[in-house]
Amino acid sequence: MEVKTIEEGKDSIRLSIKGVGVELANAIRRSSINSVETFAIDTVTFYENSSSMFDEYIAHRIGLIPIKTPKGFHKDDKIMFSLESEGPKTVMSGELISEEKEVGVVYDNIPIIKLDKGQRLRVECSAVMENARKHAKFQPGITSYEQEDSIFKFYIESFGQIPPKEIIKRACDTLIEEMKEVSKVSKKL
Repeated sequence: MEVKTIEEGKDSIRLSIKGVGVELANAIRRSSINSVETFAIDTVTFYENSSSMFDEYIAHRIGLIPIKTPKGFHKDDKIMFSLESEGPKTVMSGELISEEKEVGVVYDNIPIIKLDKGQRLRVECSAVMENARKHAKFQPGITSYEQEDSIFKFYIESFGQIPPKEIIKRACDTLIEEMKEVSKVSKKL
């Protein structure tokens, strides 16, 4: 097997992989989309919402904001965020304040809701680590490939939670662990 970096940017990477079958190439692609764990806001508690939108609508928008997912955090970690804002203004993702310095919103300029004069929004949120098998908000990015002869050219684009090179590494690590589990179970058959 031969892996080469064709092009690398801040949010994307292009790789070529030679010496694997289409089955493995597709397993890598699927694992990088569905199996890599990232933080996403999963619970929103409203203390005040005098806006014109329902709590559920605002909670859904907040849940889709990409959250940085550095190394060293685990599936059972929970990160708390808070937001307090008063109109007239557009409430932006950068107003979500994390209790953990390393974990925060990826992009500060995602609009959440527009508040009119006198309208207030005060919430607390908790972010958890999960993968896209549970919900699309945990998906770290997109991955695709094209086959040219016996070479697979991969394109990995991150949504910002994890660098693209790390997405592919974590995807392969997950595949290895899943194959170990299959091997262990198959020995009992």
